[in-house]
Order: sequence, then structure tokens, then C-alpha cells
Amino acid sequence: MRQESDALGAMPLPEGALYGIHTLRAADNFPVSGQHLFPEFIRAYAMVKAACALANADIGQLDAERADAVVAACREIADGAHADQFPVDPYQGGAGTSTNMNVNEVVANRALQLLGRQPGDHAFLSPLGHVNLHQSTNDTYPTALKVAALWLLKDLESAVSRLQEAFQDKEAAFAHVVKVGRTECMDAVPLTLGMEFGAFAEAISRDRWRIFKCRERLKQVNLGGTAIGTGLGAPRAFIFRAADHLRALTGLPVSRAENLVDATANADPFVEVSGILSAFAANLLKISSDLRLLASGPATGLGEIRLPARQAGSSIMPGKVNPVIPECVGQVALRVVANHQAVTLVAGLGQLQINQFLPLLTHSLLESLRLLVNATAIFADKCVRGITADEPRCRELVEKSHALATMLVPALGYEKVSHLLAEADARGVALADHLEATGVLSRQAAQALLAPKRMRKLGYEEGDYAELTRENRGSAPDPAGGEHPPRTPGKGEEQGGGDA
Repeated sequence: MRQESDALGAMPLPEGALYGIHTLRAADNFPVSGQHLFPEFIRAYAMVKAACALANADIGQLDAERADAVVAACREIADGAHADQFPVDPYQGGAGTSTNMNVNEVVANRALQLLGRQPGDHAFLSPLGHVNLHQSTNDTYPTALKVAALWLLKDLESAVSRLQEAFQDKEAAFAHVVKVGRTECMDAVPLTLGMEFGAFAEAISRDRWRIFKCRERLKQVNLGGTAIGTGLGAPRAFIFRAADHLRALTGLPVSRAENLVDATANADPFVEVSGILSAFAANLLKISSDLRLLASGPATGLGEIRLPARQAGSSIMPGKVNPVIPECVGQVALRVVANHQAVTLVAGLGQLQINQFLPLLTHSLLESLRLLVNATAIFADKCVRGITADEPRCRELVEKSHALATMLVPALGYEKVSHLLAEADARGVALADHLEATGVLSRQAAQALLAPKRMRKLGYEEGDYAELTRENRGSAPDPAGGEHPPRTPGKGEEQGGGDA
């Protein structure tokens, strides 16, 4: 064991631990969730510390030996080493100070090892005097959050692109499959399964664009602003160099914010980004729910599509296969929406020059990003790409439904079609069969109205209803937009006694 001291007293630490007394106190004070900091956040924080070390070296405030050791230690941490040395809980008081000190201590002690010295030799290289030189939690913590979020956003853009392409592939593959469209879970009018999947693809396309634009909201950082954004305690030269080094180290388009006080005090950019993620989550929730419904049954539900079978669905019901991937995606979506509420409240509850609840915002936002990156990729690769259409089932449901009825309204009128539907239902036959039996519309013409190319054609043309006789149309509106004149009554009919 080794002994370390701070303003509150002394505490023993394991000899080989890279963290120090500040981290130990935080671990003791906040045994809250059992969770740890996200690896992307630790990686980002290490890059922030490396950038600050390089800036301090540039202006002669940190000698080359110490600066090189600090940067080398930061690179190791950014590469994933020493992950077990970050025990602080994400839910912590102090606006992130515990996290900042945890990083400072691990970087300092690992740098000491690289210099051939023992952890804890802070007279030579100090977590505060060297690693945290000219910095504050209040500028390094939100800067690290933005860097981590930007990295995850790039991963999310890639995953969303894959999902969009997967839906577009299905849009093309299902372009010929006519099915029943539904409103309020009731039969409505026909469309193609490709059109249905095309709508999914369009929604994800909008998400892809919105997520891409999120970068603009996070690229300005408050590094160099120190405690409240005034830069108090930091040389002017350091303030102007730190963000440049961070940009070079991370490959991200980060830059120093013009108003560092604003960038330190206000968290609304995080709310905006979280809102975009929440919008994406809403689409994922809707689409995953639709896929579950379309695949339901399969014998007693809609059963229009088949989802890839991924695992046995029951420990008691043999042969049952559940839609586990859409269910997983739906749960992720709900979590992201809940996280957005937390992010919004945290931003609104910030007080004066800093936000005391920023650790909650950090964990919520990074959790949403991590969940969406993973769930989106799983959705594309393990579900959407493997979906197949049950074409006979789609055709059967179209024929059983009243989908054809609405297509006849422009030619026959609402009342006439309602009357024909009532007759078909009373006789227990499909509408198409009844239309053929009564001479209103042949089976061939009905099939033409329900052809895939007819579904994809925007609106109708007069020729679409050419087979319907004038007698069948009655005084219904002409498809071209005019009115048919009242037909001349036949022998034995009263004036005006035709069908309306």
C-alpha cells in the first residue's frame, strides 16, 4: 500500500493503483449505480489532457520530458489501456470533478511509470500541477463529452446508412407485392409492400440527414475557458492553442467557441442533439412495431411478412419464434426517449455559470448514442435484410378485404359502392366476385385495378375505369372531374329513378 494525502486527510491506496486519493474518495462517496464511465468518454478525456499538455509545452509551461510522458500515457488510455483504473460512478456530485481528477491521477501515475518512477511521486509529476495545468473540470469535462459524442455520431451515421439501404433494398424487392393498407388497424386501401417499406426508408433517410447535421452543434468547445469561461488562470497563448491540438489529435472539426462563458454555462446544444436522437428513436419505435404487426401470427395474425428466426421464443410452447430483434430495438428507442427527457431537464436546471448535473447529461447522452449505434446495426443486419414477403397471404387478404371498394368510388360514387359491398357481405362473397356476378366489373378489370403498377401510379386517369358502363356509373362524378348527365329513364321507370 501507499499513502496519499489531500486537504481532507490521508488514505491508503494499493501500491500499483494508477488512480489516487481523489478517485478513492469519489468511489467511496458515490457507490450509486454500479456502472462505469463510457469508454468513449475516457478516451476523449485522455485526448483533451494530451492536447493541453502539448499546448503547455508549446508555451514553455511544461518541459518536454514531462509533456512527452503525459502525452504517451494519454495515448495508452485512449487506446483502451488501464480501463480498470476508472472506478468512479457516472452519477457523481461536483459537476464532473471526480471524473476529471480520476483522469488526472491515472495520467500522472502512468506518466511517472513511463519515466521510471513510482505512482504517487507527485513532487516530480503532479495530477493537478502538471496534468491539469491551466484547466478546470468546467472546460475539460464538457469538451470531452463533445469529443466522445462526435465520435459516436460518426458511428451512428454509418449504422443509419446501413439501415436506410436495407429498407431501400426491400422496397425494390417487394415492389410487385400488392397488399392491404390499414388505417387505425382496419382495412383501408391497397398499396404495395414495396411502398410500405419505401416509407420506412424515407423516414430513416431524414434521420440520417438530421444526425449528420448534429456535428455542427457540438464542434465548438469551451476548452481554455477554465472555471466559468473567462479563461482566468490560463495564459492567453494556451487558450488559443489547446483546441488546435485537440483537433489534430482527434481528427474532429473542433474549434474554440467564440463565447466561452456561454459555452460553459449553457447545455442547450446537447438538448438539440438529444432531440434529434429522440426523433430517430420515435421512427425506430414505430417501424419496429409495424414489422411486429405485419409478421404477427403467423397463422392467426397478419402474417404478410416473415422476420428472420433468431432464437426459440418460448420455454413451454414448441415452435414459437418471437420478433426479438424488433422488440430489442423498441426497448432501445424507449430508453433514448427517456434519456432525452433527462438531458432536457438537466440543461434547464443548470444554474448561473455551470451545470451541476452535467454528469447525468453525459451518461444519458452517451448511453443513447451507444444504444442507437448498436441497435441500428443489429436491426439492419439481423432483421431487415432477412425479411421475406408471404405473397400468397398478401394476395389472400387483398381479395378478402374491401380494399377494391375505395378504388371504385371515383367511378361509381360512395353510396353505390356501399350498396354493392352490403350485397356482397349479405351473400358471403368477396366484392370482386359480386361485381363480376352482377356484371358491374369483370374479374380481369378488377385485377387490373389492383395491379402493382396501378398502386404506384399517383392518382387515376379516366381510362382506368373504361370497363364500367354508364349505367353502372349512374350520376356519379366523372373521373375527369365533370358530372355525368342524368340518364334517360328506361321503359317503366319513373323520371329520376336511377341509382345515385
